Amino acid sequence: MTASPNSLAEIYRGWDLYQKQLVTIIEPLTAEQLDLRAGPGLRSVREKMAHVIAVRARWLLLDLKEGAGEMEPYLGWDGWSEDGVRQELPARSAAELVSGLQATWSVLQRCLERWTTDDLNDVFPPAYPGEESFTRQYVIWHLIEHDLHHGGEASIVLGAHGIPALAL
Repeated sequence: MTASPNSLAEIYRGWDLYQKQLVTIIEPLTAEQLDLRAGPGLRSVREKMAHVIAVRARWLLLDLKEGAGEMEPYLGWDGWSEDGVRQELPARSAAELVSGLQATWSVLQRCLERWTTDDLNDVFPPAYPGEESFTRQYVIWHLIEHDLHHGGEASIVLGAHGIPALAL
């Protein structure tokens, strides 16, 4: 599907290139490289990417009601559960992480192609008690800054070990 000239895909162009870079740096990593971390007690590259995937899935499905049937498998990839009990995380391979990045991006891209600037101010009710309502613009910005933050962290860890990182 091609984005219309006033679609959010046009406005947020560049995020798609960042997505491709994330896939490019994660795809060739070995299990040992995925387990690298900046320091003790900090998330590994594997955990950071699983978290990016899970957060995308949760915001899309639980909050924006997008990607039903596609996002469910990724909701708990970072150990999150609806009952608040942290789940044990499987050691996902680079191929699994790439698949998760691509699946969540596919839903995001379709949404951005469909949404227009008129949709940015749509208000969504909180998904959980005690939270406040939010706009589509808030969610999009949060997902962009979240991708940039954790992708940057992973890039620093990889670069510190002489492994190709994001080429920005």
